[in-house]
Amino acid sequence: MSAFEASRRSQVEPFFVMEVLKAAAERQRTHGDVIMMCAGQPSTPAPAAARSRAVEILDLEVLGYTEAAGIRPLREAIAAYHRREGGYAVDPDEVVVFPGSSGAFTALFIAAFDAGDTVVMTRPGYPAYRNSLSALGVEVLEMDCGPDTRYQLTVEMLEALPEPPKGVIVASPANPTGTIIDADELAAIARWCEEHGTLLVSDEIYHGLSYGRPTASAWQTSREAIVVGSVSKYFSMTGWRVGWMLAPPSLRRPLEVVTGNLNICAPAISQYAALGAFTEQAARELDGHKERYAANRELLIHRLPEVGLRSYAPPDGAFYAWCDVAHLTNDSVAWCRDLLDDCGVAITPGVDFDTVNGNHMVRLSFAGSTEEVGEALDRMAASPLLRG
Repeated sequence: MSAFEASRRSQVEPFFVMEVLKAAAERQRTHGDVIMMCAGQPSTPAPAAARSRAVEILDLEVLGYTEAAGIRPLREAIAAYHRREGGYAVDPDEVVVFPGSSGAFTALFIAAFDAGDTVVMTRPGYPAYRNSLSALGVEVLEMDCGPDTRYQLTVEMLEALPEPPKGVIVASPANPTGTIIDADELAAIARWCEEHGTLLVSDEIYHGLSYGRPTASAWQTSREAIVVGSVSKYFSMTGWRVGWMLAPPSLRRPLEVVTGNLNICAPAISQYAALGAFTEQAARELDGHKERYAANRELLIHRLPEVGLRSYAPPDGAFYAWCDVAHLTNDSVAWCRDLLDDCGVAITPGVDFDTVNGNHMVRLSFAGSTEEVGEALDRMAASPLLRG
């Protein structure tokens, strides 16, 4: 009897950072010395107010299924957050809650795009966009974005296309580059998409993590766009799996129906806990984390040239440094593996994020403690792998 064959749509590229995490776990088991600069997540726990809320709710609620779109108090809190931080009105009925932004993107791609549609994204860019869309039969058009545009899309690029795509994805602050798109450019892209019947998907999950350069939202210009948010990054709640979308009327019901079928709802206890993350008490704690990221960023900017990494994207926000290692290797996967073996520092090969030039790029996450970042840089400076 022949073995069962998996579907063609399952034949997507792996997320290489997960392979790094696996190798790092083995190194930690055998050597106990790993410094994690590969994972895009805070090293801090959820805010105290969120953790307290989770404990309290265990005695108050059954914690069964919730509405597919999320509990009303959380949608109200998210709407208030956008009004407060973004300066634009949001109604709770415009908010749909998902099990993380990853669940949000999966539901959106199913609800908004058909097989054969074209969706534009940046290169470099977050690989799960590309891989999830490809699995659904959507054509992904990667636009080569470099230092001249701060690794971000422009209206000029979209106007050069032979025909308008069905969707455009932008991320600001971006993963892996950490760059922030100019407010005027984002507004121009939002207007262009609305005029051409193209769905703009604005990934804003790193909002709250910027270092002197302002962030803008697509909804400040167009309510026909999709805005994606999450409690994972600024709010330091990656494992709690709560994300959301601000959606136009045409997509709210389809998104609710799709996520209801895929997930039923986001985790109930996480939704109630997330209410604590939107409090003033939590904001004070989370801004303290941001101050640490800012210190780590300054340390990296000062010391990356010292360790031999002189070419990198400007880390305007998030907690990443996107570095060129072409003078050291043409195989970033092997080089990152060798670096882990040599000195116990785990970083991510660029092939996850750039299908053309990722072989000579790497991403460093500076979400850990300042002491860890400094120690990692010391080890890298001493490694023969950094002497090109």
